[in-house]
Amino acid sequence: MGMIKEFMDFLYEYKVIGLAIAFIMGVAANQLIKSLVDNVIMPFITFFIPGGAWKTATVALGPIVISWGAFLADIVYFIIVAFVIFLIAKKVLKEDKVAKK
Repeated sequence: MGMIKEFMDFLYEYKVIGLAIAFIMGVAANQLIKSLVDNVIMPFITFFIPGGAWKTATVALGPIVISWGAFLADIVYFIIVAFVIFLIAKKVLKEDKVAKK
């Protein structure tokens, strides 16, 4: 019984359960943000891309082909994720500062 108690103490002390929940929520949020970029934001950008196929938009420089459409989608995705993380961190740190006083 001692090994199980030690394991449970480990889970509580290092907040493993909370970390696992946060990871699962992060994966779900990742999918939601990816869908937002692909299905809501990028269709507006598609208007400015010749042919309308933004994910397959490329530039050929001789034998070198640069897939700038997919890169653009990843940049927009990164900016949205970074902004959401910023907002969450700002809220959490603000509450942390209030609790310290």
